[in-house]
Amino acid sequence: MITITILLAIFFTFASSIKILAWQKYIFETQLYFFKKYGLNRMHMFLIGIIELVAVITLVSSLIFNYEILNGLGALSLAMTSLGAIYYHLRFDTFKDAIPAIVTLMLSAILIASNQALIQLVIA
Repeated sequence: MITITILLAIFFTFASSIKILAWQKYIFETQLYFFKKYGLNRMHMFLIGIIELVAVITLVSSLIFNYEILNGLGALSLAMTSLGAIYYHLRFDTFKDAIPAIVTLMLSAILIASNQALIQLVIA
C-alpha cells in the first residue's frame, strides 16, 4: 500500500500545485477551461487544489508517523475529489477525460478498503 500512497501523493501534489499556484501555464489554462465549462470559477479550482494538498499532506504524514488512520482519511478525501471530477467529466465532457479521475478513485478505494483502522472507525 506504500506504493499506492506514494503514487497518489506525487500525482496530487502536481495536480494541486497547478490548481493553487498556476505554475504550469498550459495545464492550468486547460483545467481552468474545464472548470468554467462546468459553471465553476478560479476560486473553486483553488479550493479543490487546497483540498487535494491537505489530502496529500495527510497521506505523507501517514507514512512518516506510521499512523494508519491518516492514510485512510487522506485516501477518502482524494476519493471524494475524484468522484466529483468523474461526475463533471461525464456530465460535460467525454469518458476519456474522466479516465485519470477513475484511476485515482480506484487507487484511493484500494487504500480505503485495505485500511483496517478506518474500517473499525466507521463500524464503531
